[in-house]
Amino acid sequence: MLVLTYVLAALVAAEFLFIMHIETFATSSDLTAKTFGMDRGELERPSVDMLFKNQGVYNGLLAVLVVVALVARSLPALACLMGYVVLVAAYGAASTRNPQIFFKQAGVAVLCLVACLVTMAL
Repeated sequence: MLVLTYVLAALVAAEFLFIMHIETFATSSDLTAKTFGMDRGELERPSVDMLFKNQGVYNGLLAVLVVVALVARSLPALACLMGYVVLVAAYGAASTRNPQIFFKQAGVAVLCLVACLVTMAL
């Protein structure tokens, strides 16, 4: 179960590094436009570009924290981080009234959280 937990956590870290990439480095790309359902012209606006880049750094640092928790082999830290991801995804889904956001952003994190909790209980 421990190996599964670590694999799921690594997938969450990879997901957030990918999100950082599309928000920070590929802000006005076709992939970013499709992912967020926005027009490329809107993404090229300086204010939107700046907001996306800032959000991307946040997502990248979240990935770094997950990697640090993995390296430290800290299941409580991983569980807290996964809980955070789940809560943020729930807020995003509720505030946009788009439940797909929850499953896209927190699907793997939910599995990892469950695996963390089961592993800690054993």
